Amino acid sequence: MRIFTIHGTSVTESDALGPLLTARLPDQGYLWIACARREFEVLQAQIQSTLQALCGMQLVDLHISDLLSNQLPSHYDYTSQYDILVFRRLAAGNAETDLEQPGVPLHRLPTRGGPPILRRIDTSPVGFAVFDHVLLTVHPTDCAVRDAYAAKLLSAASAESHASGARLPSGPADLMLRIVNHMVDGYLELRRELTHQLDHWQSELLNPKTRFNNWSALLEARLSLHHLDEICEDQRAAVQDWTEAIKTWPDADSPLSQRERDLLQVRSRDVLEHIERVVHHVRRLEQSAETAVQMHFNAQSHRTNEIMRTLTVLTAIFLPLNLIAGIFGMNFEYIPMLHQSNGFLFAMALMLSIACGLVVFFWRKRYLERSAR
Repeated sequence: MRIFTIHGTSVTESDALGPLLTARLPDQGYLWIACARREFEVLQAQIQSTLQALCGMQLVDLHISDLLSNQLPSHYDYTSQYDILVFRRLAAGNAETDLEQPGVPLHRLPTRGGPPILRRIDTSPVGFAVFDHVLLTVHPTDCAVRDAYAAKLLSAASAESHASGARLPSGPADLMLRIVNHMVDGYLELRRELTHQLDHWQSELLNPKTRFNNWSALLEARLSLHHLDEICEDQRAAVQDWTEAIKTWPDADSPLSQRERDLLQVRSRDVLEHIERVVHHVRRLEQSAETAVQMHFNAQSHRTNEIMRTLTVLTAIFLPLNLIAGIFGMNFEYIPMLHQSNGFLFAMALMLSIACGLVVFFWRKRYLERSAR
């Protein structure tokens, strides 16, 4: 568990819930409590007591079930005191934890087959409970997204970052949107790698000198793209619900509060735009993969037609030759030119001239031309 106290331009970190039971929230600051899913399950009573002490309220049972579920799609829900957002993220693996040491990875589950990019596609939900001065996040165990943004947050609080104009999140809602935006950027990186992989498969599918046999990996890629499309649709619906909920908040009591709310709406629309970009690219990759497969089968069909055309032309050339050979091979006693000394040469010349004439005829008809590669 990682606990961050954000006050003004300073960020401090701790890992114990005990001191928070008697602590008092700063007027202009807020807390970020980040814990693993198994940690949240084991320390549920302590976390609820901490929320009661800090915010004067606890999470309802249905929202606790949502935060504990590892199969829940992205969605948004709310109460009069806090908001709940579940957002599926991109992970580089999945691990369980020991109940005696919650939050510590116990073992790594076996990865899926297929190319390396597919083995990295593992989505798990991240839960956000947004209070007025507390943000509670429930992550998968060993979550790289949490650790990466925590490092970014600590870096932004340093003196060097202040000098360069870095700005800390203004509140729990702003912090949640920044973490969500960080997760969406992971999908954009995945899109680039999938694009390179599909481009490689397309070149193999359309290369007439190679035999493509990696159909299982291509099928897994298409299924993964369909899965990402469904996840992104759920994400977009959840963020849209969150954006609409911001409009229903009570009017701000000061220009500064109104500006912060406007920034929340701007950042929400920015996250929504990033998700829509991912949806657009995923669908384009799906269409590209489908087009490549169709072009592959069209090319194979065209190649088969060319082979059959060549064989048909060769058969048509040798048909009259077989006819002539069959005529002179009949068991009749009297056949013209059969007993002449130059009969064989005459028959061979006739057969050769007929063959050459048919070759020239079929060549002029472009039945024997070589297709350009």
